[in-house]
Amino acid sequence: MNICGTIDCQEDGPSFIKNLALRLWSHWCLKAVGTMSFIALFFALYFYLLTHHFYPVTQIPLVRIDKWISFNDFYLYFYLSLWVYVSLPPALIKSKKELFYYGVYVGSVSIIGILFYLFFPTVIPQNSNDWAASSNMELLKSVDMGGNAFPSLHVATAFFSFFWLHLQLKQMRGRKIIIGLNALWCLGIVYSTMAIKQHVFLDVLGGLLLGGAAAFFTLRHHKKAF
Repeated sequence: MNICGTIDCQEDGPSFIKNLALRLWSHWCLKAVGTMSFIALFFALYFYLLTHHFYPVTQIPLVRIDKWISFNDFYLYFYLSLWVYVSLPPALIKSKKELFYYGVYVGSVSIIGILFYLFFPTVIPQNSNDWAASSNMELLKSVDMGGNAFPSLHVATAFFSFFWLHLQLKQMRGRKIIIGLNALWCLGIVYSTMAIKQHVFLDVLGGLLLGGAAAFFTLRHHKKAF
């Protein structure tokens, strides 16, 4: 007899599909509005600091690995998929309290990145020959000019989301192939930032450190609070 009373029961609890449906349905309107509002606020701050600099702008240097990675606009699809990927952890949260805490957690990652962009504005070296033949890349570069480079919040939020999704998928009794796909999706997003020349390796390294550290501390707190 199932006496645990939660959707996280591992022995005789609901299947992965039922877990998924229950989590997605729980407070779905609040999640949708909250996620869209958060992303809109982030973009407002991000694009403001992209064009308004209060301190000298530093160009992030290239390292050897940047020269090894060739431009490939195929990875633009992975790059843009970030906004779906980072929406999954809040979509899979079960309660309002947990959702609030998650907002604080992911907000801290964004605030740290924004503070870097405010006090230490950066830009990557630009080589229009890499992306001039791609109309999609021309459009992206016309909007996001390769500034606000270090640390890469694209990478930081993807890596942060990876750890949260990994935990959630295990709680939902997800199969190994689903857990593996989560890792591959995150890896594709991280690699895409360099493959489309929107970030360089040092930006990515900074993003991995920020996202990884934030995931470590927030998951420790979360496990104690819930």
